[in-house]
Amino acid sequence: MKKFLVYWLPVLIWASIIFYASSQPYEKQDLRPTISNHIDLEIVETLFSSINIRYAGEEISVNKLGAAHFIEFFVRKAAHFLVYFGLGILIFRALNAHVLNKRLTFITSWVLTLVYAISDEIHQGFTPNRSPHVEDVIIDSVGGLIGISIIVLFYKNIHRKRI
Repeated sequence: MKKFLVYWLPVLIWASIIFYASSQPYEKQDLRPTISNHIDLEIVETLFSSINIRYAGEEISVNKLGAAHFIEFFVRKAAHFLVYFGLGILIFRALNAHVLNKRLTFITSWVLTLVYAISDEIHQGFTPNRSPHVEDVIIDSVGGLIGISIIVLFYKNIHRKRI
């Protein structure tokens, strides 16, 4: 029971937070009013008006979206990365407590993170005013992979110091 509480409960709590966030319609998570109140959007327009990228078949630019929405796009993508960075670390940590093979733990952690990212995007498809994107799964899986890689290096460093 102690192993569950220490290793698996954090994974379940983190995954539940992701699930809850994915259950929220866009209107409840709209960051544009906050961004507009705290950032000088004229500066954003001046600095970033020449940037035009494609994401999920859509144009992402200040001209197309407006400065606040442009910033919100990057905040949301950073959130995807960081949330799955954390999930990957937590899953690796939990599996590492049970599986001795480090390579298997690494691969299984990443696959579980990827599967959760896919299921999360599917879940968003059923949420009002939200849409699933393969590109978000890619960001999520890269975040998870980097998180897992960092914790592996951290554990190796701790192990070397103990020797």
